[in-house]
Amino acid sequence: MNQLKCMLIAGVAAFSSFTACNNQQTVGHESTAAATDSSAAKEPKIKEETVSYTAGNLGVKSFVAYDESNAGKRPAVLIVPEWWGLNDYVKRRAKQLAELGYIALAVDFYGDGKIADNPDSASKWAMPFYKNPQLAKTNFDAALEKIKTYPQTDTAKIAAIGYCFGGAQVLNMARMGEPLKAVVSFHGNLAGVPVKKDLLKANVLVCHGEADQFVKPAEVAAFKKSMDSVGASYTFKSYPGATHAFTNPDATAMGQKFKLPIAYNGAADTASWNEMKTFFATVFQ
Repeated sequence: MNQLKCMLIAGVAAFSSFTACNNQQTVGHESTAAATDSSAAKEPKIKEETVSYTAGNLGVKSFVAYDESNAGKRPAVLIVPEWWGLNDYVKRRAKQLAELGYIALAVDFYGDGKIADNPDSASKWAMPFYKNPQLAKTNFDAALEKIKTYPQTDTAKIAAIGYCFGGAQVLNMARMGEPLKAVVSFHGNLAGVPVKKDLLKANVLVCHGEADQFVKPAEVAAFKKSMDSVGASYTFKSYPGATHAFTNPDATAMGQKFKLPIAYNGAADTASWNEMKTFFATVFQ
């Protein structure tokens, strides 16, 4: 009888232990599922849209990207493209910025979403903005006002970045006194309107390829001298071996096709993008 009682007690204990283990495993699975759900909830949900508005007499179709899973306000970044126009490359950059937590607007500088497929067209369309900075400012101001209308935009924290032609334009916008927290030029031309201390409001980051045949050392020296002369807040980063258009993976093929001294440089691309992220983290504090 005692032996039977002991066996029954042992059986109950074993069953209780088995049940407890199973309960622990179930809780573990539930916790894992909850963690997975929580992780999924944090994944950005990038909203992309083409937005139409006017810039002077020009009808433009710019591109906007932001994380719609985030209901709060966030800094905004305007992007001015290379002289090719509002192509897939600059749209990818807008989406990357959205993934970083910004709202980004890639500016259609030429109107109607025009994209150049050869250097002759690109030069023809870009030249008026080089010759007439006020024309560029009109286009930029329209984009600036548009991004401010989005409820996601923190209107006190707006920056601009630009590539090649776009780099030159955002530097000019800073020198012309646009109300920006920061501008970043990637392999952009450095010559432009004269800088004046009382106009310059933006912090400036220049990411330059040391092998850029379009931006000569004399232009680099002149830019630094002009910025130093007014005590401007700027950072100049240069990358050995990097040519013009070093951030664009399509640059190598385009350079070969049209016999242009441009090429992609992965190391410089990564380094300059990281410089931008650190720079924005500081200026948007």
